[in-house]
Amino acid sequence: MEQPAEPRARRLFGGSARALGDLATSPFRSDRDRIVGSPFFARLGGVTQVISPVGAGLLVHNRLTHSLKVAQVARAIAERLTADGEYRDLLAKLGGCDPDVVEAAALAHDLGHPPFGHLGERVLDRLARHRLGLADGFEGNAQSYRIVTSTEIRGAATTGLDLTAAVRAALLKYPWTRLDHPDPHPRLMEPPPRGATPPPDDPASGSAKFGAYRTEVDDLRQAREPFVGRIADWQQTVEASVMDTADDIAYAIHDVEDFYRVGVLQQGAVAAELMAWQRESGHFRAITDAALGSAARRPGAAIERLRRQLHRKDAWVADDEAFAAAVEHVREELVEGLLAVPFDGSIEAEQYVARFSARWTTRFVDAITVVEHPSVRSGHVLLAPARWHEVQVLKFVHHRFVLARPDLALHQRGQARLLGTLVEALLDWLLDPEEESRLPRRLHDLVELAEAELHPRTPDRIGKARGRAIVDFVAQLTDNQAVAMLDALSGRSGALWTDAFVL
Repeated sequence: MEQPAEPRARRLFGGSARALGDLATSPFRSDRDRIVGSPFFARLGGVTQVISPVGAGLLVHNRLTHSLKVAQVARAIAERLTADGEYRDLLAKLGGCDPDVVEAAALAHDLGHPPFGHLGERVLDRLARHRLGLADGFEGNAQSYRIVTSTEIRGAATTGLDLTAAVRAALLKYPWTRLDHPDPHPRLMEPPPRGATPPPDDPASGSAKFGAYRTEVDDLRQAREPFVGRIADWQQTVEASVMDTADDIAYAIHDVEDFYRVGVLQQGAVAAELMAWQRESGHFRAITDAALGSAARRPGAAIERLRRQLHRKDAWVADDEAFAAAVEHVREELVEGLLAVPFDGSIEAEQYVARFSARWTTRFVDAITVVEHPSVRSGHVLLAPARWHEVQVLKFVHHRFVLARPDLALHQRGQARLLGTLVEALLDWLLDPEEESRLPRRLHDLVELAEAELHPRTPDRIGKARGRAIVDFVAQLTDNQAVAMLDALSGRSGALWTDAFVL
């Protein structure tokens, strides 16, 4: 169906107050500049990506460097697609693919991630729902959307970053709320879109991943209005799909770099797992799930579980031949290549890592396609099946050999306890009537903002406003600020003036 020109104009300007004369400088580039100039973006340099820079002892990716690399990959994908005449008409039909929009969204996609990476996200969600009574809980993507739309405080106003509708729509990896938008909710689909499935331990809580809280649902609707009739109401825009794919690519490649640099990825352990499965794949495929579970420590068993998981979750793309080829290619490139010589910090070693990263990035960017009718579990922009399997195997390597390590678990349990104690300490402070005038100004402002967002008849409106303000406040801290603030609130810090309190 032919679409009128008006939606594209609304898409260009969205809710912003930019004049038409600003087109010469591109409103999307202005969006990018506002994001990069935001204190929330600078803060990402002190937030864990996967492993804490403090604990690693070496330079590893943080949320800032990760975001920069996602933006680099996303722009490369968008420029390649828009230069390819094969996709020109389809991209226009689906709503367009502007490299500036994609880059801006990629730079902003992690603004809402809290201290200590995904661990912090899980802890804050649990505390928000079960301790603070917030049905929406906490979700990093929804928090990013909240930041760009409402919570950046400029004096007395709370105007967000005033981004165009196109960039806000491109931020929505999961364009639904936790429980009730759109209707019917994506979690009720069979199969549900990726991320829409409720957590297995709390099926009544709503989608595990979602793009906006209820307080921002009107903004979500407005940002996606130009795409009505072009894409499904639960589906990512093309530009969001590019950003999401780039995030997956960067995560798969650059985290492997980090684990190699810090000496966690050992050639022998990775080789034993991959090669055992290659030698005995027929045997592994023949045994039952129960038998596979009892052989959890046997080399090759873990990657066989991955193969079965891909078939269960992504039968639309899972293919045994492609999976076997992906295992072989990762073995050649990673086991016989990158991991063959331990990282020693030399210029030669750094150059080798850079070549490894560039080779894999080019391989994935060149394998991007656009489809008009994707699987429910995919977006309009996706990797070719062979490369998709390679991403899954690369992600498996760092899940198996890094995230499952007991020493990392020990470190993370301490961080989880820290966040829980910090939330309790801030709640006690907020509830102390004698301390109201001495609350951190940002926390005080966030309470007022949250209270104004809630309907006057909301049960326990003040309590819910305080809970959301605490979540917003903690989510805006760096790792070090969270540690320093708890030290101060616990009486363990002798420092009076630190950046932990300039908030």
